[in-house]
This record gives sequence, C-alpha cells and structure tokens, in this order.
Amino acid sequence: MNHHATDIHTLAAAYALDALDDAERRDFELHLRTCEACRQEAAEFEATTARLAAAASQTPPAAAKAQVMAAIEEVRQLPPRVPAPSSTPAFSNIFRRRSVSLALAASVAAAALGGVAVWQTQNKQAVEQQARQAQQQLDAVSAVLAAPDARTVHGKAANGALTTVVSSDRQNKAVFTAANLPAPGAGKTYQLWLDHDGTMSPAGLIDHDGTVVLTGNPADAGAVGLTLEPTGGSPQPTTTPLMLMALPT
Repeated sequence: MNHHATDIHTLAAAYALDALDDAERRDFELHLRTCEACRQEAAEFEATTARLAAAASQTPPAAAKAQVMAAIEEVRQLPPRVPAPSSTPAFSNIFRRRSVSLALAASVAAAALGGVAVWQTQNKQAVEQQARQAQQQLDAVSAVLAAPDARTVHGKAANGALTTVVSSDRQNKAVFTAANLPAPGAGKTYQLWLDHDGTMSPAGLIDHDGTVVLTGNPADAGAVGLTLEPTGGSPQPTTTPLMLMALPT
C-alpha cells in the first residue's frame, strides 16, 4: 500500500506493532530520519506494547515445572503440522494489516500463560479464561493503536505518573497508558473518567502501570481524568483529579 507524504505520519503505531509490509517499513524508516515527532511517537507505542505484555503476565506456581517434567514422559510427540500449499500465499495477506503482528500476539499469550505447557486439571478453566481475557485486551488495544486515524497526547499526573492517551474516531475508542504509577494503597484504586462538558462519567479502573481501553463513549468527551477512589470505584469523583488531560484532536 502506497502512502503519500501527508499521511505517512499515521503509520507510527503500525510500525511499532510490526504491522507494515516491507515497502511501507522502508518508506517509514526513511521518514523517521527526518521526523523527530514520529521517532518519539513510535518509541512510545513500542513502550506501550511492552507494558501491555507485562500487565498480562503472571508467575507460574512453584510446582508447575515438576508437573511439566513428569507429564513429558507420558505425552506422545505429534508429527509436524505442514500447511497445504494452497493456503500459504493467502496467509500473509490475511494477517498483514488486519491485526497486530503474530510475534507480538505470541509474546503476550506466552506471558499470560506464564510459559506453562501443562497445568493442573483443576486450574485449566481459570487459565483458559485468563488467556481469553488477555487476548481480548490485546485485540482491543491493538485496534486503537493501529487505527489510521489514531491520535496521541501525553501528560503527567500530580503523583508523578506519566500518562498517554491514544484515541481513534474510527474505532470510537480511547486507550490510556500509565507508567511510574504509585501504588494506590490499601482499599484504594485509580479511576479513569471521561469529561463531557464538566460532567464526569466513569471510564474504568487501573491500579498499576499498564494499558486499558477506556469504557464509555469518548466521541463527545473533551478530556480524560484520573482520581484516587475506594476499591471498586465511585459513580462520581470523590477526590481532586490527579490529572485532567485533553483528548487528542
């Protein structure tokens, strides 16, 4: 796909997600040599995807390794799966620009599962549910980051947290990322808000560094707020906002 000079700036997210074809990547890397704004934005998108993978990770239980090693002796090795020749040419076309790169998806899925190949039977459903939730989160965030009309704004909260909001009118979604977010404390959580002409509507919770898709409709909102609230959140802010950042336009 060819891109004119007027829209090559929109490829920063797709570049960070390794979702460009070879020609697009070459063009964008040439563009990066002269565009400081795109260099910074691509680096921030790469940091966001790394934080997303970290947020989805979990530590496997101590007994997992022993269980895996014991099960290996009883599991028959399957022959390699060779795709039919007719399916090969279409593979890259299906996945090239419609989703995040397979490498990123695999890394997040591996983090979510903790690298465990065999798990206790009683934990199977919980692990599968967590994997589905991690994949859904990845898909939702990636759709916004890779949207052609994705726009980004950066800020800093009163408690020192570094914040980023990426919004897409086409997706009608906005993504919030926090770094260096202090622990909220016992019985507390951070709550996000969408400011609709002075009326604050709940937009989700976040209690540690990571990335979340804001709930609610950001289309007619002017800003994103962050407050410290009781665990579970509040219907309206009960504390002074730590941040009120205008949505990117």
